[in-house]
Amino acid sequence: MTDREVSVVLPAYNEAETIEGTVNVTLETLGAFLPAGSFEVLVAEDGCTDRTPQIATRMVREDDRVRHFHSDERLGRGGALERAFRASDGDVLVYFDTDLATDMAYLEALVESIRSEGYDLATGSRRIPGEKQEREPERGFASKGYNALVRTVLRSSLYDHQCGFKAFDRDALFDLLEGVEDDHWFWDTEVLVRAQRAGYAVKEFPVGWEPKGDTTVDLVRDVLGMGSQVGRLWWQLSVRPRIDRRTTTAAGTVLIALAVALMTLYLDPTEVLAAIRGADPAVLAVAAAVYIASWPLRGLRYRDILSELGYRERVGFLTGAIFVSQTGNLVVPARGGDAIRAYIVKARRDIPYPSGFASLAIERVFDLLTIAALAGVTLVGLALGGVDVAALRTAEAGGGVGESGRTAVLVAGGVGGAALMTMALIAVSARSDRNLVRAALSRMSDDSYVEYVAAIAERFVSDVQTVAKDRRAFAVVGFSSVLIWGIDILTAIIVFAAFGVAIPVELLVAIGFFAVAVGNLAKVLPLSPGGIGLYEGAFTLIVVALTPIAWPTALAAAVVDHALKNAVTVVGGIGSMLRLNVSLATAVEESRDAGETRDVESDPAVRE
Repeated sequence: MTDREVSVVLPAYNEAETIEGTVNVTLETLGAFLPAGSFEVLVAEDGCTDRTPQIATRMVREDDRVRHFHSDERLGRGGALERAFRASDGDVLVYFDTDLATDMAYLEALVESIRSEGYDLATGSRRIPGEKQEREPERGFASKGYNALVRTVLRSSLYDHQCGFKAFDRDALFDLLEGVEDDHWFWDTEVLVRAQRAGYAVKEFPVGWEPKGDTTVDLVRDVLGMGSQVGRLWWQLSVRPRIDRRTTTAAGTVLIALAVALMTLYLDPTEVLAAIRGADPAVLAVAAAVYIASWPLRGLRYRDILSELGYRERVGFLTGAIFVSQTGNLVVPARGGDAIRAYIVKARRDIPYPSGFASLAIERVFDLLTIAALAGVTLVGLALGGVDVAALRTAEAGGGVGESGRTAVLVAGGVGGAALMTMALIAVSARSDRNLVRAALSRMSDDSYVEYVAAIAERFVSDVQTVAKDRRAFAVVGFSSVLIWGIDILTAIIVFAAFGVAIPVELLVAIGFFAVAVGNLAKVLPLSPGGIGLYEGAFTLIVVALTPIAWPTALAAAVVDHALKNAVTVVGGIGSMLRLNVSLATAVEESRDAGETRDVESDPAVRE
């Protein structure tokens, strides 16, 4: 035991109006049930810009039970608390919000929960079932939703994780802090969840509470900040410990099965088989071989993008990762397969998630630009050739095909325009000295989470800009994108040839370019897994509107073209799942010793 049994930390940010009164009330309340000299009050000032530091300094001079810890920069509530706790003397560590929203009559119960009852952690609660509060906690609906999310996702047994009224056993807290990563508002939740997982005794008891101060939902803090932290902690506690060769193989098998099942759900298998029977199998085999040739190019392009970001990986590994993620896109809504790829490169090659998602964003931007450019060039070429592109008539196509086709053309136009605008913004910002990300977030919120969210966003934007401002990298990645999509279009043209369509070769080539470009632009929106249905509708509409080909043949060609490409993707996904699980495990073992060195040398944030 130290001389000071109890240390109370008061986190303070611009509390000039209340801090002195809060300290005096705290000292008076502690003195009512603790021996003289057995407690202290620490003001954990968190980058204040008002007179709080001066007031706290004066109070230290006037009362030796008061201590003050100043910070010139915002540390976040969790960071300020942890700093003060480590400098404290008490065996029982307590903190509560300086607005004294919680009735101080409960302070003795909070302290004694640790001091005499033997609990490791104790927290006041405004949400215990059956305990009616006179007033609803701040951000009522958001607070309820947040606590329900934590209880469900993080499997917490507590009902109120953010009540600013907590006490800890010193040894238990410092043991837990070894694993706590958040320095901001999620700090409370992370400590409580980790404590329960570690088997510590946690007490939650009802307290009287009156809302004061902030009562609004803050997008940066509540959604971008704490929401992302819930996901991060869930991953660390519930997913990552279970990831091994057996589980990844099982997950891959389920993924493939779902992909095949959904393909048959969105496309009538009998129609696909009938279409294939009407085409020349030998020519379709050539189309498949041509399309397969585009996949190593995808791996090469991804290697070039990652190389610009400071990460060097083998083409074979990256091609396999793309196969797996593209297979995932056939199943997971909103292109969720992209997240699978970000996970693969993070888990197997230690490439941080921001860089992983930035590399995907770069790839998507070049995809959209290339497809939009190909569609635009073909459109101009058709117009110069006397084809009435504006008259996209759909009467012959039938209601379903016509409707999806019209939707697809509208979506394609919007996506193409957005792609060009996005690339223009990235190019402009890449050459700007202004910190546009931090400025925008600061206008949305003044919370300490702005620094945390801005740091992640800035790294993401910086990685995207890395390629945009490097002319050589831009040209290399752009050329690879043209080759990849040129092969995709060539595959569709060969599929058309398999159906023996009787139109001039130059028109067939032009229509193949335009149909594939518009179809892929249309399926960017997550209206169906892998864009199945939307792609076929757009493809068929373009062919029927601009050629004498009848709609059954056009639809059959569209179905076979998309099915053939999806089949190659699924087969490649199966092979990559099996192959990468073996080679990746070996690679991880061989590079384990050099992992930390490579992480530091290649991390853009460290290089800066």
